[in-house]
Amino acid sequence: MNIGEAAEASGVSAKMIRYYESIGLINPVERGPSGYRIYNIRTIHLLGFIRRARNLGFSIEHIGELLMLWQDKTRPSRDVKQIAGTHIAELEEKISQMQAMVDLLRDLADKCCGDDRPDCPILYDLASETGRTAGLKDATVNRIRSS
Repeated sequence: MNIGEAAEASGVSAKMIRYYESIGLINPVERGPSGYRIYNIRTIHLLGFIRRARNLGFSIEHIGELLMLWQDKTRPSRDVKQIAGTHIAELEEKISQMQAMVDLLRDLADKCCGDDRPDCPILYDLASETGRTAGLKDATVNRIRSS
C-alpha cells in the first residue's frame, strides 16, 4: 500500500510516517518502480504501536526503546515496566505542575471583577516582575507546553 493508504490504515499522518522513517523509528520501506514507498502490514502494525504509545505521551526515545523490547521475544518484562514507571513519574510531575498553574490562575481570576472596570489582577500580576506568576519557572512552563 502507498503512504496515503498506510496513513489511513494506521491512523498516523503521512508526514509523521516520513518523519519516523527519517529518524529510524521505522525502517526504510521498499519503493515501487515509480519510486513511491510501499508499506506492508508489519509496518502498519509498527505505526499503530507508535501511535498508541504517543497517545500515552511516551517520548520518541522511549517509543524506540519500547519498539525494540516489543520485537525482542526474550525481553525481560522488568525493562518495559521500568520505562512505564519512569513515564508515570514524569506524567505525575507534569500534572502537579499544571495543577499549581490552574490553582494560581483560578485565584487570580477569582480576584478579577470581570466587569467594565479596567482594573484586572490577572494583568497586573502578569506585568509584575514580582507577582505570583513570576514565581513560575520558565523551564517548567516550557516543559509542560512541549508535552
